[in-house]
Amino acid sequence: AAGAAKPKAGTIPVNGVLDGFRAIHREGGWSGFWRGNGANVVKVAPETAVKFFVYEKMRSWICADEHAVTIPERFISGAVAGAVAQFAIYPLEITKTRMALARTGEYSGIVNCLTKIVRFEGPACMYRGLGASLLGIVPYAGTDLTIYSLLRDTYAAKFPDDPPGAATLLTCGAIASSCGQFVSYPLQLVRTRLQAQGMHKRPVVYNGIIDCVAKTLHAEGVRGLYRG
Repeated sequence: AAGAAKPKAGTIPVNGVLDGFRAIHREGGWSGFWRGNGANVVKVAPETAVKFFVYEKMRSWICADEHAVTIPERFISGAVAGAVAQFAIYPLEITKTRMALARTGEYSGIVNCLTKIVRFEGPACMYRGLGASLLGIVPYAGTDLTIYSLLRDTYAAKFPDDPPGAATLLTCGAIASSCGQFVSYPLQLVRTRLQAQGMHKRPVVYNGIIDCVAKTLHAEGVRGLYRG
């Protein structure tokens, strides 16, 4: 109807990927698909740098034989690296989530989003959902870096005179990330729900990780943990 209010983010019913695309476009236009991407881009460089630096350091510290690294050693190194990197950039993780879910015009940028969160919700809210995030990043980063390094080293051992090219490394990375994502996704979903609490039209309904998991299972079943 003419003059009807524009739908707001977080209030549009979404049933599936295509419906989600339509809802985002209705609320924010084409630019809505990249909302929050600035914070995502800003956090990628330090997060990746810290993760790989800590991973290599951990391997050198805990491996009994660096020429025969075991799967547990790879996993522990990856898990610790992922946790350290996640903690280091977590305020930007919150910012990315808030900006992606916000109404059009609610935040003017990364600094504005950070300022509003601290002003209206307190500094502690910059780490809301950190527990779930760390619990999720441990299996994700551990699985991701374990499989990636295992595939890369296996290729290097089988083809010693043929260094892996970009396509090979890309394939190894894609397989490793997919496995890590599947293992850790339920905790990533919990993290996102905890991060989004307190926004407009998104009241605080969870008091922690266990409460969020329990309410999600009760309302949506196991499939709810893999929504999206």
